[in-house]
Amino acid sequence: MTKSELIQRLSEANPHLYLRDVERIVTTIFDEITDALAQGDRVELRGFGAFSVKERGSRTGRNPRTGDAVDVPSKFIPYFKTGKQLREKLNAG
Repeated sequence: MTKSELIQRLSEANPHLYLRDVERIVTTIFDEITDALAQGDRVELRGFGAFSVKERGSRTGRNPRTGDAVDVPSKFIPYFKTGKQLREKLNAG
């Protein structure tokens, strides 16, 4: 499901809201999650899961074209851990 599909489904499920308002709500939620992760915070949505940031250490990689060794610097990556209710729903059948 893409962001636009999510907005469309929410708009259809809530006909009392304008499409532009639903779009603004979804965008605001995603922006808040992104901002929190950028600050190093953890975002937990009960029953769904938790977003956090992990640091991937520096390492020596390989250039796939030449095979030469390349230093890859450390970086921060987003991490998602599913919640218990989501796992149970996915594995119910």
